[in-house]
Amino acid sequence: MKHLLVSAACIALLTGCATTSMPKAPLAEATPVPVAPPPAEAAPAKPTPAEAKAFVDAAEAKLAELGEYDAHVQWVGATYITYDTEWLQTRADAALNEETVKLAMAAAKYNDVDVDPVTRRKLNLLRLSQTLPAADRPGAANELAAISTKLNSIYATGKFNYAGKTYNLDDASRTMASSRDPKVTRAMWEGWMAVAAPMKSDYAKLAQLSNEGSRGLGFKDTGALWRSGYDMDPEAFAAETDRLWNQVAPFYKNLHCYTRRKLNEKYGDSVQPKFGPIRADLLGNMWAQDWTNIYDVVAPKGIKSSYSLDKLLVQKKYDPIRMMKTGESFYTSLGFEALPQTFWERSQFTRPRDREVVCHASAWDVDNISDLRVKMCTEVNGEDFYTVHHELGHNFYQRAYKDQPFLFKNGANDGFHEAIGDFIGLSSVTPTYLNQIGLLSTVPSDSEDIPYLLKMALQKIAFLPFGLEIDRWRWEVFNGQITEAQYNSRWWELVKKYQGLEAPGIRPSSAFDPGGKYHVAASVPYTRYFLADILQFQFQRAACQQAGWTGPLHRCSVYNQKAVGQKLNAMLEMGQSKPWPDALQAFTGQRDMDASAILDYFAPLNTWLEEQNKGQTCGWDDSI
Repeated sequence: MKHLLVSAACIALLTGCATTSMPKAPLAEATPVPVAPPPAEAAPAKPTPAEAKAFVDAAEAKLAELGEYDAHVQWVGATYITYDTEWLQTRADAALNEETVKLAMAAAKYNDVDVDPVTRRKLNLLRLSQTLPAADRPGAANELAAISTKLNSIYATGKFNYAGKTYNLDDASRTMASSRDPKVTRAMWEGWMAVAAPMKSDYAKLAQLSNEGSRGLGFKDTGALWRSGYDMDPEAFAAETDRLWNQVAPFYKNLHCYTRRKLNEKYGDSVQPKFGPIRADLLGNMWAQDWTNIYDVVAPKGIKSSYSLDKLLVQKKYDPIRMMKTGESFYTSLGFEALPQTFWERSQFTRPRDREVVCHASAWDVDNISDLRVKMCTEVNGEDFYTVHHELGHNFYQRAYKDQPFLFKNGANDGFHEAIGDFIGLSSVTPTYLNQIGLLSTVPSDSEDIPYLLKMALQKIAFLPFGLEIDRWRWEVFNGQITEAQYNSRWWELVKKYQGLEAPGIRPSSAFDPGGKYHVAASVPYTRYFLADILQFQFQRAACQQAGWTGPLHRCSVYNQKAVGQKLNAMLEMGQSKPWPDALQAFTGQRDMDASAILDYFAPLNTWLEEQNKGQTCGWDDSI
């Protein structure tokens, strides 16, 4: 209500109208009537530590509920691809995404509250919980989820025709692995990359939408969000990956030099020149991230392996279930409890014949307690024998931290989750382990170490630059450094810089070759795999020292080493409750990631490669 002021002039007029014979009294000076100021709005009460903890507790309960529902929907969508399962995935993803973003934004009001360290860590993790956050506006979550589901579907159902035959990714990959006809390998490579081309504009839209959500959470862009999940400044983390790469880059250069020379000897200058990059389709893998399929081309002369794991598995009548049981036995030999019966009832172990599925191997923890599963299209060969041990590493990690609060149910960082299975995988392919489980009757002499180490390097060392370049490219997409028109050209600049590879021919302007990789189509951050490739050797060195192993690191198997398993479990059950250096120290005694363990593991091979490369001009343009 407004307050009225009566002026002195008004008062004078009113009183001056009266006449009297008596002398007039002097007028008093008019005093304005004071007006009360509007009541100040009460300042909002600062949230209390108790309110912050209550918020986090409620958020964890809500996310656990939505997450379990979403996991069931995602499982059905990945193992039974139809219009309806895609529809369900879109809705479930959108609901989870929208709620996660709301909670992440709401967590900001507790930034200045003096909460306990556990609650503070949970609040920070809540901000980082979405890989692709949607903006906090109506329709944003649905739009982002729809594009994400579409990209996944294009990848999972992709097919192309060549010479009258239809190929899916599995068919094309098998052909690339076995063919030594450069015309055929090029056709397989170009056929699959063409599948990814329609993703290009949708991917640009996905980047735009996720950036909008990331900025709403206080990050510069989605790439900065991804780099913030490592208990350090985003730019410091990028520098850390550069440091680790520089430790191993000279070794990769030696492997590249030797492999290029062997390919040149096989195909001649017209297919693979003696100098410069390697033609990507000649390396036996769709993305040239693993070169083991061309071992026959690069095998050292005069030194032969006395066994083939592929053949041993067939001879011993292994099937996908027996491979899984063998992988489980490795973990139980370390003292871990066997997998629940539901694992064997609910997992997908082979490709179904009656429907489309996502065959990319993955491990699942559907209810964050005990509903553990693996999704694979397992084949009986050495590669999948290793993959089985790797994927089960995720499952045993998931169960180890099942008693942690919801926001701590994760690896110490995402590289840890990948590294655990890879570390066990290092033992799973040693002749020592194969002998321990009866696959190999005798352990070969050290005269076979070079072939063994070369095969391992073709997998592990060849992967390292690929593990870096995918997210390097995506970071530039997210921060706007490259436009949609530059997506493919910049991709090949990075492939050349890090891997020293080039496409088998000129790429069309419409190409979107990064989308030919599952993790790009599915928006799975990839630096975790680079870190895993570093950490697994660090874990291996620490575990073998704990086991009292005195032989070469590359021959060590920790199978049946329960003391190692006990210490490993102590790290695993921490989940993400502590910064990753704490977890690393718990198992290895070190607080920094260290690639020197790779050099220890491969020392005999690196010396041999340097001898083989004498007189060669190693490297390529923009070489490391």
